Amino acid sequence: QVMTASVTAPLERQFGQMPGLALMTSVSSGGASIITLRFSLKLPLDVAEQQVQAAINASASFLPTDLPMPPSYSKVNPADAPIMTLAVSAEDMPMTLSSDEVNRLRSLHDRLDIKEVEDIYLPLSRLLSLYVAATQRLFRAQQSFLATEDAKMPYIIGVAGSVAVGKSTTARVLQALLARWTNVPKVDLITTDGFLLPNAVLEREGLMEKKGFPESYDLPALLLFLSDVKAGRRPARAPIYSHLVYDVMPNQWVEVDRPDILIVEGLNVLQTGRLPKDGSAIPFVSDFFDFSVYIDADEDVLKAWYVDRFLTLRGTAFRDPKSYFHRYSSLSDAEAATTATSIWERINLVNLHENILPTRQRADLILNKGGNHRVEKVALRKL
Repeated sequence: QVMTASVTAPLERQFGQMPGLALMTSVSSGGASIITLRFSLKLPLDVAEQQVQAAINASASFLPTDLPMPPSYSKVNPADAPIMTLAVSAEDMPMTLSSDEVNRLRSLHDRLDIKEVEDIYLPLSRLLSLYVAATQRLFRAQQSFLATEDAKMPYIIGVAGSVAVGKSTTARVLQALLARWTNVPKVDLITTDGFLLPNAVLEREGLMEKKGFPESYDLPALLLFLSDVKAGRRPARAPIYSHLVYDVMPNQWVEVDRPDILIVEGLNVLQTGRLPKDGSAIPFVSDFFDFSVYIDADEDVLKAWYVDRFLTLRGTAFRDPKSYFHRYSSLSDAEAATTATSIWERINLVNLHENILPTRQRADLILNKGGNHRVEKVALRKL
C-alpha cells in the first residue's frame, strides 16, 4: 500500500499524460514496483523513451526522498513489440541466506558462493515474488468476479537443463530465498525423478539405457500430480526416488499440501509433443508452469562436470554396498574417467541433443553458466 501510494501512483500520473501511450499496468509488492508501458505502434520507440525519461524527471519532486536509487527503465528492440518495463526499488533487497546455508544448499561438485546468490538468485527471487503476488491478486479478482470459492492456486516454477548443469542447486536456492519473502510463506520442491518408471519396468521394456529420456517417465502420473496441485486438492503425492539405489522407492511418497509456490525440477519438464490433428486436448508438463528457468552451459563444460562428479562419487557414494553403482567404486582414475565419458556420450549427450536442448527457448529465463560454474549471462523473456 505504501509503495503504491508514494511511488507507483506519482509515476503513473506522469506517464498517463504521455501521448501515444496505449496501455499501462503496474505491480507493487514488498518494496518494489514494476510498471509496464505499451505504446502505439505508430510511435517511434526512441520518442517513447524520451517521453518516459521526461516523465520520470517530472515525478522526482513527488517521490520519497529516501529512495535508495532513482526509477530506471529498460526497452526492447524496436523490431519487437513496443513495450518498456520500468523498475523501482524502495529498499535494498536484504540477503536472507548465510554462507553456511548456501554451502548446504549446493549440490555435490557444484560451486556457489554468497556473492553469486546475492548478484543472481536474490534479484530473481524478488522478481518471482512480484509475479506470485500479481498472480494471487488476479486469482482473487477472478474469484470475486465469478463468485466462486476455489481453493488457492499455487504458482508453479519449472527448472530444466542437462544432467550435471546444477538444476538441483538452483531449485534449492530459489526455494530457500522465495520462502523468506513475506507474501510467499510456503514453498515446496519436487523433482521429476520420482516419476521415472521403476527399474523393473525399464528393464522389461529395454529402456535402462534411456533412463532420463521422456519415454522413461510415468507421464500420466506426473500430469495427474500437477493437475491435483493446481486444483488445490490436498494432499497431492509424489513418489520418492533414491539416487543411492537408482530407483523409485516403492510405497514411499512426499506430500504437497497447497503450497504458495511449487518448484518442479527435471530434465525434460519443458518438452512438448506433436499435437493431434483433430484438435483434442493433449496436456504437457509445462502447461502447468507459471514461470520456467533453463540452466545452460556449453557441451564440453557439461561433459567435464559430469566426469568430475562421477570421479567424486566413485570415492564417496559409490563405496556404499547398497549403491547401484557400487561396481564402479574400485575403478582407477583413468578407468573411471573412461566409463563416465562413455555414459555421457552414449546416454546423456544424446538426451541433451534430442530432448533437452531443443526446449531451451521455451523457458522464461535462461541462466548460462561458464566453466567455473558461475552464471555469466541471464536472458529474461520480456513477453
